[in-house]
Amino acid sequence: MAWNTTTLEMPHGIFLADAATSNPTVWITDVGSGPYGHSVKQYSPSGNLLQVLGTPGKAGSSLTPLQFDQPAEIFVHESGEMYIVDGDGGLNNRLIKLSKDQEVLWMHGEKGQGLAQFYIPHSVTVDNAQRVWVADRGNKRIQVFNSITGDWLGTWGSCFTEDAPYSVRLTPDKKYFVVVQLNTNQISLLDAPPVGLIGQCRVVSVIQLADEVKPHLVDLDLKTGALYVAEIGAQQAQKFTPFSLGENFL
Repeated sequence: MAWNTTTLEMPHGIFLADAATSNPTVWITDVGSGPYGHSVKQYSPSGNLLQVLGTPGKAGSSLTPLQFDQPAEIFVHESGEMYIVDGDGGLNNRLIKLSKDQEVLWMHGEKGQGLAQFYIPHSVTVDNAQRVWVADRGNKRIQVFNSITGDWLGTWGSCFTEDAPYSVRLTPDKKYFVVVQLNTNQISLLDAPPVGLIGQCRVVSVIQLADEVKPHLVDLDLKTGALYVAEIGAQQAQKFTPFSLGENFL
């Protein structure tokens, strides 16, 4: 299936919500600068526009009404709550949590290198231990927050000395994070820590892609564990199928 729409200018992040149900929907962040940009849109699988978050065509930082400036990615929890990283190089450097009714529950929105500050937050995911993981691209780190309170829990930086994390996703078994690094053309699997201290990151496995492939964002099939990589250098998508050797996921 494929569809075209005049309501999208520059799609950036994509998320399939309610994937296990008979009524999934597709959320897309639009970083375009025209009349439909700076917004987050929900579509039916056939391409019908269902709703729009933000103020299309108007970049801004307002929460009432809600505005975005180049929102990078959205993660929709099974509860219906939404996590949006707003700032693919625009005015904002924000992590926003919305209720299922699209009310702002909490936000971190300060630009900088300190705790709970961001510089180009580019990807977000949520685990089963009430933790939100954000690829803080410009600061070459992943920051972690309590999904209920928004409290800062920790930072991973030692795995990203050569290049920043551009995308972060969990494997279906919740044991590993999949992280891509655009400039080094790498896909890394990192150990996901158990409930408790975040600790420091540990790389378990690396897929080295060809030069100039430039992996940008990733997602996984929650049933099969297949990994899909959007590559802006090669202008293609690749699919990787997992296999097991003993206890290891490769």
